[in-house]
Amino acid sequence: MTTVAGQQGLGSIAARLERLPHSRWHVKVRFLIGAVTFFEAFDQLLAASALPVLTKDWHLSTGQATFAVTSASVGMLLGALVAGWLGDRIGRVRTVALGVAVTGVASLAVALANGIELFSLFRFVQGLGIGGVVPVAATYINEIARSDKRGRFVLLYEMIFPAGLAAASLIAVWVVPNLGWRAMFVLGALPVVIGALLPRHVAESPRWLLTQGRVEEAERVIARIEEEVERAVGEPLPRPGAEPAPEGAGGRLRDLFTGRYLRRTAVLSGLWFVAYYVNHGISTWLPSLYTKNFGLDLTTALVYTLLSNVTGLLGTFAVALVIDRIGRRPALVAALGGTALALGVLALTGVTSGIQVAVFASCTTFFVYAINAGLYLYSPELYPTANRARGAAFGGLWNRLGVILGPVTVGAILGAGGSLGLVFAQLACVAGVGAVIALFAVETKGRTLEELNA
Repeated sequence: MTTVAGQQGLGSIAARLERLPHSRWHVKVRFLIGAVTFFEAFDQLLAASALPVLTKDWHLSTGQATFAVTSASVGMLLGALVAGWLGDRIGRVRTVALGVAVTGVASLAVALANGIELFSLFRFVQGLGIGGVVPVAATYINEIARSDKRGRFVLLYEMIFPAGLAAASLIAVWVVPNLGWRAMFVLGALPVVIGALLPRHVAESPRWLLTQGRVEEAERVIARIEEEVERAVGEPLPRPGAEPAPEGAGGRLRDLFTGRYLRRTAVLSGLWFVAYYVNHGISTWLPSLYTKNFGLDLTTALVYTLLSNVTGLLGTFAVALVIDRIGRRPALVAALGGTALALGVLALTGVTSGIQVAVFASCTTFFVYAINAGLYLYSPELYPTANRARGAAFGGLWNRLGVILGPVTVGAILGAGGSLGLVFAQLACVAGVGAVIALFAVETKGRTLEELNA
């Protein structure tokens, strides 16, 4: 629950954060948090890279393969719920560090698995960490950004996530055929080291500290940040502007479903579900489709998958450049519409070759990754500080449902003998529904977090 002292000090802290020029401090924090996010993305895609080999070596049925790739998603769903509560309870930085530790240790356990049952169990545990880290990390980055450039600041940070996905695909092209799939999961344990260093080098969010009534600690943290920024820019900081209006009281889970937050939560949940249903409905099965349906060798399949992740990275960069100008709602509507168009054209023209799928899948990921990154910016903006991690993580619950149901639906269609055209047509329809939902999104461009929740 937000304390009175915290509410009174929040405007002052917010005004002081708003006047900070971009500096090496911002770069350092974004790099350290970004390194964690990079490896979380890397770990998320490991199962898809290993799936073609596991299917052959362990003689997996379509159902077993689906179970293997969705077990981590179930863990991510639960991890997002728990981490949202922890992020608002024990702090953003400590929650991220804990999630990274769980992810890394579980990755080593996956590498030692000798059957699909243990593989899926340890992937579930790994998912608990991944699902918890990403939304809370995005919440932290939002809370240290200036309102006038928050979109670009957060989305340039979010580029690290598709970069991690692309790195997983790129490394898998050489590692899986030469060293085996287990080596990929050994690499996935590296973020444990970063997680251990994080609390020492990244200060807790001053905004969050105030909501906990830790006013003196918040003042010490913001003073250290100001000192470091001033030293980096080599000149006195500008005077703080007018204090934003204090946020409304809140801090309970049920507050996400009352008053103005009910609409925000409903729209956000729908957008998260659609974005990740489409994203993982495609990405999880792509390597296997290339090898099984089109007879491509494993290396070519992984290269085609890498192409899709690279275009996704470009999509994230493109939306970072424009979202502070055009706003969140137009960007989301355009990206979802572009996704529906790319998938619809692929379905209507017939799915005839691996290269055709690679081209249209890459067009799709250009838009889909822009949506995903945009939602990690948008979600924390919609909720007050005392409930921000919970609100962002609740969106993460719906994206995990999409991550689970997207691949399951595609697997069910393929298992029943359905055509690839049907697979991509239903994904296009879901993306079209998402574009309609985005029309009802609240615009947040250029407003402080306090103004949005006053």
